[in-house]
Parts: sequence; structure tokens; C-alpha cells
Amino acid sequence: MVTQPAPLPAAGIRLDKLGKRFRGGVDAVADLDLAVAPGEFIVLVGPSGCGKSTVLRMIAGLEEVTSGRVFLGDVDVTNELPQRRDVAMVFQSYALYPRMTVHKNMAFGLRMRGTPRVERDRRVLAVARTLGLEPLLGRRPAALSGGQRQRVAMGRAIVREPRVFLMDEPLSNLDAKLRVTVRAQLTLLHQRLGVTTVYVTHDQVEAMTLGQRVAVLRDGRLQQFDTPRALFRDPVNLFVAAFIGSPAMNFVTAAVAGGRVRFAGHSVPLAPDGPLVAADRPVLLGVRPTAFGPPGIAGWPQLTVTPAAPRSPPARSTTRCSCPKSAPGSPSGCRPTWRSRSASR
Repeated sequence: MVTQPAPLPAAGIRLDKLGKRFRGGVDAVADLDLAVAPGEFIVLVGPSGCGKSTVLRMIAGLEEVTSGRVFLGDVDVTNELPQRRDVAMVFQSYALYPRMTVHKNMAFGLRMRGTPRVERDRRVLAVARTLGLEPLLGRRPAALSGGQRQRVAMGRAIVREPRVFLMDEPLSNLDAKLRVTVRAQLTLLHQRLGVTTVYVTHDQVEAMTLGQRVAVLRDGRLQQFDTPRALFRDPVNLFVAAFIGSPAMNFVTAAVAGGRVRFAGHSVPLAPDGPLVAADRPVLLGVRPTAFGPPGIAGWPQLTVTPAAPRSPPARSTTRCSCPKSAPGSPSGCRPTWRSRSASR
């Protein structure tokens, strides 16, 4: 009888003023401070070119560190070779050997480490059962679907029983439906194994559904590192507010005066203990699409909005709304209601 794999040892990760400068003086990562608890699943997210994959490669030892330190647990591994860091990485391209069967692909790393064959077979079979790959062990990658190949790549990392999992956009090659399925499998797998995981993606929906905490990067600098709920409800700056959320947040020029925020000819009271209640200055008001509701609800301002979209919007486009200073009865035919969340925060 083959037992299920035992919970893997977890190690915390600490990045201390981590930096990476390429030739020409380009700073891909600058002064990054990040602490990941043992067993935590965190996501690095941001637009293309923000440095998230570079950070992952520096943790793995595949990219030389220009400045700062990398700690796994209490050990400084900044100058350690990748094979001595005891981390397992899942790549975007899966990197399966086409001439090897699923079994041999999953066992390859163990064979290179000199693990006895009996132990290799035991680990591979146990992980294959966990991932639903047991019927596929004799197949080659060409006979597998994209989702099956992804599970093989994850299985190859799991059988090594590493201290840390590193995943570099592993779902980007899958179709939308399969991504949802594999995301759920990843969450269940992390709950079962409890291994510290750093996951890189440019898809903020993926980040918000997978990560226990999410680090938002921009131009190599950390913008905010917090729970998905905190990122959505309390973004620290305009970039995070605009980046997190689908559809994106709408922004309206407004002003705070007398404990109220005034915009588009309307005013809404601020929370009595809010940070802006005593202010008297212009502000930028962020309105989530979820804050719009049907007209006719007592106490909510009525706004006439104009859709700011192309005449022939492309497929899957998002319509964003602006709020002109017009009377509620103006003939636009589009009259959603803006609802203030400031009083209930």
C-alpha cells in the first residue's frame, strides 16, 4: 500500500533590500523588502516588466543578485548555487522531456540526486495519486493535454519535497476554463502540503483568488503587500487602486469640505472617524463598479453618466463611466446610482 506524501517542510523567505541592475543601468528590482511566513502562499503581481519574474529567479538562484540579501529560513542563500537552495520551480513552459514518460519526467530530479529507485517509485506513485496522474504514468508529453502537462510539471516539483515552491506564470498557456480548474487544484494542494509558495502572475484575478497575501509591483518597486481584501478595499496609492479590480475602478475629481465629499454637483458625508473628515482640499474619488446600483434607492445620489467606450467596442471590453455635472433628469438613458461606502468602512 502506497501512503500519501507526508507534509513537506516549509521555510520562510526574507528579501532584504533586494536589487537587480542590468547592463545600461536599468534597475529591474530596487530595494525590495519582503517577508513570507513559513507555509504561506503569496503572489507577485504587476504589469509586464515590473520585475516579478526577476524576483522569483533571484530567490531560485537563477539570477545573480546585484544588491541585498535572500534568506530561506534563517540561512543567507544569496550566493548559494540553485541546487543547494532546496527549492522547486514550475516554469511557464512546463519544461517536460518529450522522450520520457510521465513517470520518468516526475522522477528525473530524484534520479539526478541519487535517490534509490524504490524510493523514487514510491514518491512518484504517491504524488501521481494525489494529482490524478496515476493512469497517465506511461504516457509521453505529446499524448497529454495542457492541463495534464501542467500537473506533471507540478508533480515533478512536489516529489522532490522542497522547502519552497516557486511558480512562474504556470497557468498562462491554459484556456480560461482550465485555468479556473487548475487554480482550485493549486489551492487544495497547498492546503494539503503546506509548503511555502511564491507564485508569479500578471493576471490580477489569478492573484486575488490564489494568494493569502499579494505583493503588487511596479517598475521593480513594491507598491503594497497585503491580503486580497485589503488591496481591494484599502489601496495605498492610485496605481494599486487602478490595477486591482475587474472591471477597473473609475476616478472622479472631487473636493472635501465640511466633512463631505463633493463631486458632479452632489455631496456625500464622510465617516466621522475617517482620515479626511477634517480636511478641506481637492481629492480624487475612486468609485468601484460594484458601488453602482439601480436608481430609486433613498439616500443615494442620482448621477447621469456617459459611457466612455469606443463606438465599436472590441470583444470582452470594459465600459467605464464618467460623471459630468448634469442634472439627474438629463436625457442620457443611463442613470446608475453611486453608493458611498465611506460611512460603513
